[in-house]
Amino acid sequence: MNRLARSLFPAAASMAAALIGCATVPHTGRSQLSLFSDDEVQRLGIASYREILSQSEISTDPRASGQVRRVGKRLAAAAEDFLRELGYGERIAGYQWRFTLIEDDETANAWCLPGGKIAVYTGILPYTENVDGLAVVIGHEIAHAIAGHGNERLSQLLLAEMGAVALAAALEDEPETTRALALAAYGLGSRIGILLPYSRTQEYEADRIGLILTARAGYDPREAVPFWKRMMRAPGTEPPEFLATHPATADRIREIERFLPEACSYLELGAPAREDQ
Repeated sequence: MNRLARSLFPAAASMAAALIGCATVPHTGRSQLSLFSDDEVQRLGIASYREILSQSEISTDPRASGQVRRVGKRLAAAAEDFLRELGYGERIAGYQWRFTLIEDDETANAWCLPGGKIAVYTGILPYTENVDGLAVVIGHEIAHAIAGHGNERLSQLLLAEMGAVALAAALEDEPETTRALALAAYGLGSRIGILLPYSRTQEYEADRIGLILTARAGYDPREAVPFWKRMMRAPGTEPPEFLATHPATADRIREIERFLPEACSYLELGAPAREDQ
């Protein structure tokens, strides 16, 4: 993003919000910029998912792959129930959940794209350590998707690059152009899929909502704290990708601890998921 775009972004954001529209994050109630329809964002996510998987090695380990699928399906069901209760069921209309384990022990990462396409890399499994830790990771990523963070992030990037007036015209008259820019913003074909980091606000929202989903699915959200501590102690000079794009600071762990009482209040809604061990 160039200096002029950065300087114009706040004013452009306000103008575009008025011209095009906003959305609301489920549960937190925060207003967010949303320039694309749910259908458009889902199509972009599915296209990115297919492209990334075509360049990846899919794990053939039936136990690990099966665990990722079972945990993912429980969390997806919890997310759907949660959104329906909040009156946001339409946000995931058309979602076709898919959970894939990618064989890459050097990549400690996971992500979820709009449309319900989730990938976990084998390199993060030593840090999740158990089924509850895996649920914390997948729940966090699903939370990004159902909170509309992908739409918000793409909207902010495109608005800053094009300007409010140009973007409003492009959305109306050049949908193929805006879709192509959005695919580029997703980092299509990159090794870890998503290149643009989420904001601190979005990360905390995903932590808070993800912990609730973890509890509602029958997993222990309290495993989030030891998981992040394990990630912070990862050996090597470079942090794992998940740590680099999801900053785990002492402040963040304190925020997670603050969110835990709320999340734990949902534990009774989910039967213990011990069969996923």
